[in-house]
Amino acid sequence: MANGNALLDARDVTIRFGGLTAVSHFNLTIQPHELVGLIGPNGAGKTTVFNMLTGVYKPTEGEIHVGGVSTHEFKPYQITALGVARTFQNIRLFKELSVLDNVKIGGHIHYKYSGTSAVLHTNRFHKAEEVAEKDAFDLLKIFGLESRADYYAKNLPYGDQRRLEIARALAARPKLLLLDEPAAGLNDRETLDLMETIHEIRDKFDIAILLIEHNMELVMGICERIIVLSFGKTIAQGTPEEVRANPVVIEAYLGEPAEAAGV
Repeated sequence: MANGNALLDARDVTIRFGGLTAVSHFNLTIQPHELVGLIGPNGAGKTTVFNMLTGVYKPTEGEIHVGGVSTHEFKPYQITALGVARTFQNIRLFKELSVLDNVKIGGHIHYKYSGTSAVLHTNRFHKAEEVAEKDAFDLLKIFGLESRADYYAKNLPYGDQRRLEIARALAARPKLLLLDEPAAGLNDRETLDLMETIHEIRDKFDIAILLIEHNMELVMGICERIIVLSFGKTIAQGTPEEVRANPVVIEAYLGEPAEAAGV
């Protein structure tokens, strides 16, 4: 039975590809407004977890509930409609479209009009488009991208493309936002700005956030709780302080016992 108060409740989630178990008996509950980190060495299974939570992969075993609803038979767009949005480790923008249009596409599930209305450009179509454009522009302001609304997405600097992808995910009005390595490729200044932005959007939109990240300064600086994966298994979880001092985590990252590493 799912935890009815949780935004997300994943229990004993396992996925196998052929004879390889990529993630084994993964458990995670996220409550409203939480900011949780998912960390681990390369190949630990972190993005595979995201793919299961968002319906890209179906678990071999276990259950995932979003807002108390089982997502086992759901397609990704149906899980988005339940209130889960994500970004990707490798940026996936519509690079030949404008910055503004990228964000509008992210919110398309909230602007209802028929195909006929779109073809005939009815009043209903125009009103929906006006609201969509305003909502998208307001999101661009949060990320300092409003002056580049008409740019092609491909012409943005890398850091701005990262921010645009987060803005597009927020356009879906999620209750839970999944961020897959949002600081990848950013410099120190951009990473610090991103830390502030993540806190800001969590509070402004009153959402929960689950993030994968290799930048330990970012994870330890903003997450309230951290789960550590290694070879598809959860090896530790707790506060940043508890995880930082955990010898099993130190061994997983350094490849040697904590005592030998001088920790």
